[in-house]
Amino acid sequence: MQIGIRFHDTVELPFEERLQEIKRQGFSCTHIALSKVPGFTANADALTPGYAMYLRDAFRRADLDVAVLGCYLNLATPDEKALKANQDKYMAHIRFASLLGAGMVGTETGAPNVDYHYDKEACHSQEALETFITNLRPVVDYAEKMGVIVAIEPVFRHIVHTPKRAREVLDRIGSPNLQIIFDPVNLLWTDNYAQRQEVFEEAMDLLKPEICMIHLKDCVLEENGVKSMACGLGEMDYTSIAKFAKEYKPFIHATLEDTKPDNAVKAREFIQEIESRV
Repeated sequence: MQIGIRFHDTVELPFEERLQEIKRQGFSCTHIALSKVPGFTANADALTPGYAMYLRDAFRRADLDVAVLGCYLNLATPDEKALKANQDKYMAHIRFASLLGAGMVGTETGAPNVDYHYDKEACHSQEALETFITNLRPVVDYAEKMGVIVAIEPVFRHIVHTPKRAREVLDRIGSPNLQIIFDPVNLLWTDNYAQRQEVFEEAMDLLKPEICMIHLKDCVLEENGVKSMACGLGEMDYTSIAKFAKEYKPFIHATLEDTKPDNAVKAREFIQEIESRV
């Protein structure tokens, strides 16, 4: 795995100094959401070729890949005006990614309400899935035209909450430009935490051809849900996932999540030590 980190989890410095610090800490790639970069914008009207090429060159100087350009907007909102704005913003990010040289535009899969909250019955309904597929399809069509990958991230508290549901989305849209960000912890909640290894194995089996990136974090089960944290601080066993990556996904980008500047290097070393043993 090529281990990276979310840009907004790193120490706050001027942009190009921050990239150099990420590289100095031993990371090879980043997951960046422009809305979370101080002084930068994710406004669709601002995503010009010049902006993309400035970022492209800054990342090159730092010898870092842009693993993911994040655009985490709700494609299942019932607000038609907001939906159109979200789709337009996805398409602007896709154009931007084509010039930036990002590995993919990454997104989660939303909720069928305007404020993106978890409602188990509504989020996990067939109606919500139909809405998401319908609204995702034109975004993927546009990604095909631009030669960019759109990667969805299954999350238990969102619409695409299981590996089987993700497989259905992939099969029904049927595009090589639609792939999967595999975040093992995000597939867990109180409902299935005890069966977490089976959940991971199912995901790796059903989604293997389309897994194009991995998110790495740890977790523990608490009374109100699953709490995530930096790798090495919880109960996750990454052995099977590291073995999967080594056997089937050589050099895949894998970015740490929920780290802090003072534990990011230890989290990277924790994962790399597991990699060395599989």
